[in-house]
Amino acid sequence: MTRAMRMMEESVGVCDGIIYVLDARCPASSYNKNLKKTFASRPVLYVLNKCDLADGKTDGFVKLIREKGGACIKLNAVNANSRRDIAGAISLLIAEKQQKSLSKGYNRIFRFMVCGVPNTGKSTVINLLSREKRAATGDKAGVTRGKQWIRCDGFELLDTPGTTPPAFENQKLAVRLAFVGSLNDDILDIDDIALALLAELAQKYPQNIMERYGIEVGEPLGMLEGVCRRRGFMLRGGDFDYERAERAVIDDFRKGRIGKVTLDDLSDCEGLEF
Repeated sequence: MTRAMRMMEESVGVCDGIIYVLDARCPASSYNKNLKKTFASRPVLYVLNKCDLADGKTDGFVKLIREKGGACIKLNAVNANSRRDIAGAISLLIAEKQQKSLSKGYNRIFRFMVCGVPNTGKSTVINLLSREKRAATGDKAGVTRGKQWIRCDGFELLDTPGTTPPAFENQKLAVRLAFVGSLNDDILDIDDIALALLAELAQKYPQNIMERYGIEVGEPLGMLEGVCRRRGFMLRGGDFDYERAERAVIDDFRKGRIGKVTLDDLSDCEGLEF
C-alpha cells in the first residue's frame, strides 16, 4: 500500500482530475482519507460504483457528498448504458479548464487518475469508459498491481493499485471492507468475518436473511447452523460444515444474492472531507 501511495503521488502532477471509486454498499468504509492530500487541488469525481448491489440509500450518499462540495454520481459499471452518465460527469468536472484550453486554440488530451480501495471496480469503470477490456478485473482484492495509462475518447485514464488506510481507526468500517472483498481473504479469519456479516445483516436486513436461507434470524452461530441444515452442508458423522457455509454466505452477499444491501449509514460520513 505504501508503494501504491508513492506511485500515485508521483503521477498526480500530470493528471487534470481524479476519479475516486467508492463501493456504494459502504461509501464511508471505502473512503481513504489519506488520499485527500495526495489529490492536492485536483478536481475529484466520486463514483459510487456497484449501486446495483446497494439499496435506495445510495441517493442519500450522493446528495451528502454533493452538499459537502464534491462531484458525485452513482454507477453500475458493468452496465454499458452507464457510460453516458460517467462520461458526462467527467466532462463537467473539467469543463472550465477545457474551455480555457480551447480559448487559447489548444485542444489537448485531459488525464485522470482512477483510484480507490481494492475491489471497488476501478478497472471495470475504466473498461466501461474505454468501451473494451483494457484493465484487468476480478472479484477479489489486489488484481491491479501497477499503473497503466489507458486511452479513451478524448482523455486518458491512469489505472492504479487499490489503496487501503495503513491503520484502521474505525474497526466497524474496517470489517465492512472485509465483507465486500476489499481486503485479501487469505489474511482474514473467515469464521469471524462470516459471523460478523450475519450479525450485521440480521440487524439491518433480517427479511433478506429469512428469504434467502429460509431460517429464523437470531444469534450468528445459530443462523450459520441453520444455513448448514438448509443447504446440506454436513460432514461425516452429522457435524456441521461451518467453513462451507461461511464461504457460501460471504459469496452470496458479495454477488447480491442476499438482496440489495447498504452497510454504511450517513452518520458514518461525519468528519470525512469530500
